[in-house]
Amino acid sequence: MALSETASESNASIHSTFASRYVRVSLPRFKIPANSIPKEAAYQIINDELMLDGNPRLNLASFVTTWMEPECDKLIMASINKNYVDMDEYPVTTELQNRCVNMIAHLFNAPLGESEAAVGVGTVGSSEAIMLAGLAFKRKWQNKRKAEGKPHDKPNIVTGANVQVCWEKFARYFEVELKEVKLTDGYYVMDPVKAVEMVDENTICVAAILGSTLNGEFEDVKHLNDLLTKKNKETGWDTPIHVDAASGGFIAPFLHPELEWDFRLPLVKSINVSGHKYGLVYAGIGWVIWRSKEDLPDELIFHINYLGADQPTFTLNFSKGSSQVIAQYYQLIRLGHEGYRNIMENCQENARVLKEGLEKTGHFNIVSKENGVPLVAFSLKDNSCHNEFEVSDMLRRYGWIVPAYTMPPDAQHVTVLRVVIREDFSRTLAERLVTDIQKVLYELDTLPAKITAKVQQSNKKSEIETQREITEAWKKFVREKKKTNGVC
Repeated sequence: MALSETASESNASIHSTFASRYVRVSLPRFKIPANSIPKEAAYQIINDELMLDGNPRLNLASFVTTWMEPECDKLIMASINKNYVDMDEYPVTTELQNRCVNMIAHLFNAPLGESEAAVGVGTVGSSEAIMLAGLAFKRKWQNKRKAEGKPHDKPNIVTGANVQVCWEKFARYFEVELKEVKLTDGYYVMDPVKAVEMVDENTICVAAILGSTLNGEFEDVKHLNDLLTKKNKETGWDTPIHVDAASGGFIAPFLHPELEWDFRLPLVKSINVSGHKYGLVYAGIGWVIWRSKEDLPDELIFHINYLGADQPTFTLNFSKGSSQVIAQYYQLIRLGHEGYRNIMENCQENARVLKEGLEKTGHFNIVSKENGVPLVAFSLKDNSCHNEFEVSDMLRRYGWIVPAYTMPPDAQHVTVLRVVIREDFSRTLAERLVTDIQKVLYELDTLPAKITAKVQQSNKKSEIETQREITEAWKKFVREKKKTNGVC
């Protein structure tokens, strides 16, 4: 959630052209108005402002689903007023959630008996799922240390420096030391060897990423499992693994079924996945699955009865909508293995088209890997004149939202652009994006030259004065461009 900011006096009220038919005075921006307004005016005021948002379909920064079938949209709207947590009132919704948990557990090869129920829960996203998994690891480690009469006040967790910020939040909020394996130039995921070297008796788990946010690459969970098994045997510890499969959990089973990263590996005790990423549901749904009941301490589960019946709950949130759970169930039964596989293959192919198109320009190095999430991360071969941030900024003139960012330590000198390929990003859009990137590169290459030529045509001045004029002219161009940086 973004933190709110105060505003100056000049933007303290809202004006709307069409709403003025109903409302003759401006509405306060940061205070509840004294009087009511017609519903038409309220709608128009909000709708006018929302027009300035970007187009979600062209937001290539996000992994989150931006399109679903109309039939699923109808189910979402029909259940938007159902409270997910009220299991006694909405037993069918609860049943659908349980079915999703079991389907995903089987997808991740959980060692379940014929009639054994999976252990897991729906969350608002992978951030909450990771918090819950981390709490389970911490509590289990503390219980073991207490039973052994050993100190239990300095837990730590080992991750790569490429982890998503939710891992840093978990460490800070729940007082766990975060031990990060630094990245190296050309290797932008956690090194399993270095990770295992950092493990000590206070390590509650090692977190592996199946689909790095930075370049989409899958970390080698099997190698990590083998190395950690060996260390556990040598030391007598039982350090487990959590797999953060937020992005890759709905990709690997369909594109790389032979890849061992899930519960087939004995040290993997829990897995989180984002239903709202490649699970193909709108924002607001994640899942965490545990290997067995023994991996989720009982004292973390609360029981309530004031909603009509005894209800076990293990979430950070309480009330929340049922729509996304129902939408996830729709996608699982609608698509099946065949549908998910077809969509992921299409995404992978479109990523390949984009990658080849960028390579043909001769301007970029490709940082992403084939074995991972269908995205393309790339950097300029020569950024002496222009950098990736300028490319990102100018692409907004064509409506594209393509993020530029620096890598974490110790690869912070590397800057990349990243395009996430979702289901609604077609081959035609991939080809058009390459064309627009070429236009941006041409503008970046020629506009400074034009500015230089214009200055040189003026009266002869000293070299320093000329350079200052060139700099000021370029700054003016950038400022003017930002003023008109709306989505086309």
